[in-house]
Amino acid sequence: MTAISVVMIVKNEEATIRNCLNSVSWADEVIVLDTGSTDRTIEICREHGAVVHTLDKWEGFGKARQQAVLHATNDWILTLDADEVLSPELQRELIKLREKGWGNYAYRMKARTFYLGRAIRFCGWGNESHLAIFNRQSGNFNAAEVHESIITDQPVKMLKHYLLHYPYPDLDMILKKMRLYAKLSGDKKQKLGKKTGLGNIVFRSFFKFFRMYFLKLGFLDGRIGFILCVNSAISTYFNHLSLWEKTRKNR
Repeated sequence: MTAISVVMIVKNEEATIRNCLNSVSWADEVIVLDTGSTDRTIEICREHGAVVHTLDKWEGFGKARQQAVLHATNDWILTLDADEVLSPELQRELIKLREKGWGNYAYRMKARTFYLGRAIRFCGWGNESHLAIFNRQSGNFNAAEVHESIITDQPVKMLKHYLLHYPYPDLDMILKKMRLYAKLSGDKKQKLGKKTGLGNIVFRSFFKFFRMYFLKLGFLDGRIGFILCVNSAISTYFNHLSLWEKTRKNR
């Protein structure tokens, strides 16, 4: 058997984290790096046997995940978010892999993402997958402030079964994430020296809806698909508007 550590970064996840922790109860250890929770997240994690560390200084998602990986005692890492749950079928698949050894591979998980309680099969979300398992002797997260990713020298295999992802359970969470990612996206683009104009903002927002709803067949996801496409267009609008505001202030 080859031991594996589950690694997570969290903040105020008391509403979702129990299901995630229950789905990794088979793992050899669970490492949680808390980035400033003010609810019962830390208490819940400890109740489920997780080892909790706290982050002293926020420098973006990539560096936070790198720090979380450093706290693991095993080289094999499974990285998850608090709103992700391993399906029972995926749990069994991973347990078998742990028993026979992971080989010299990193692993991607197919993701089934839910929006306002409904599984989304179109809108460009139907074929999502995440690189989630790797050996830290061969790779780690990059240092991107947002939309971080794993860089590894290992060849990558796709697992058969699904990760269940619940990032947007209600409208309140949708609005919170819109505000957060608008700021982070604007900051990132500004550091890269990018600029935008109001015409470009409107075009990108309209095209986001058109692409998801028509080209990616979002209309087949019904009313929830329409809401998702509209909200994605609004999110695109605010992401680029944040950059426009920052560049305008620096003139």
